[in-house]
Amino acid sequence: MPITQEAILAALSRIIEPDLKKDIVELDLVREVVVDEDTVHITVEVSNPAMHSRKRMEEAVNFNLKQALGKEVKVVVTVNPLSGERANVRKVLPQVKHIIAIASGKGGVGKSTITANLAAGLAARGLKVGLIDADIYGPSMPLMFDVVHEKPTTVEKDGKHWIVPVESYGVKLLSIGFFADPSQAIAWRGPMATKALEQLIKDADWGELDVMLVDLPPGTGDIHLSLVQAVPLTGAIIVSTPQAVALIDARKGVGLFNLPSVNVPVLGIVENMAWFTPAELPNNRYHIFGKGGAQALAEELKVPFLGEVPLIQSVREAGDVGRPAVLQGDTPAAAPFNDLCSAVMERVLRAVPA
Repeated sequence: MPITQEAILAALSRIIEPDLKKDIVELDLVREVVVDEDTVHITVEVSNPAMHSRKRMEEAVNFNLKQALGKEVKVVVTVNPLSGERANVRKVLPQVKHIIAIASGKGGVGKSTITANLAAGLAARGLKVGLIDADIYGPSMPLMFDVVHEKPTTVEKDGKHWIVPVESYGVKLLSIGFFADPSQAIAWRGPMATKALEQLIKDADWGELDVMLVDLPPGTGDIHLSLVQAVPLTGAIIVSTPQAVALIDARKGVGLFNLPSVNVPVLGIVENMAWFTPAELPNNRYHIFGKGGAQALAEELKVPFLGEVPLIQSVREAGDVGRPAVLQGDTPAAAPFNDLCSAVMERVLRAVPA
């Protein structure tokens, strides 16, 4: 029996676009159907541009067509993100071009310091930057951006009240720290924490952004999985020290994003606290936590190495007073973060379609 367009579209109409909650035929997401003897070439679009979303759509098209037309039929699927005006139908953060998770398997490796300086550095280069402090139990971004005493306001649009992010150094920022007493422990179970994260994402007026950074808590738990399900991640950046104990957990962080059920690209690894240079011995480097461990891990796992950041006292001091070190101009403290910003812009932001 010949393969007909009607049979193909009927099979595809059983696939629901997860963000838009309607079938892909009704949404006009089936862009091309070509039948060549026993091979069906299909081009479809998805609202979520992340790799894991496109992979799931490819699997759904393959499954439904083979179920309807027979397992002997060969299916070639091309999945593209919505582009142009059609891209605006994406409901979650539709005006955000790239969403990057900053993660670490282990706490205490300076992930938040890296995130804060990357955000401020990209904003200083003219990008529209947002930052979500998703470390629900240990929020630190209000301190690092000198906005501890700020409170987000609200604005009404289309009959709904939206949270307006706090802005500092050109970065739009939201954190659970704005809504809790700094001395109060946030003793929430997983569902409450993930609900809070969803509100920071979906109930805020983020507007147009070139990039949004999400500072994740340590580990590989509820918050990480909820983020993957809630937003279209461009990818993840892993932060580690060169220490063997930290590298064990960094490997787990990479493994989480590589899981088939997650399938988010790892955009690179950053090595923090790479060495220490005392002021009185400016030509000396002391590798307190080991040497080159994160770079070796990146090479082993075949992911990009985005750079190394030394252990500098003024970086810690800058974070404590709420002015990211990357803004210090031509200084040893700012230089590694400027290099990191350049690496992210070249290898990440310009390497994936807007």
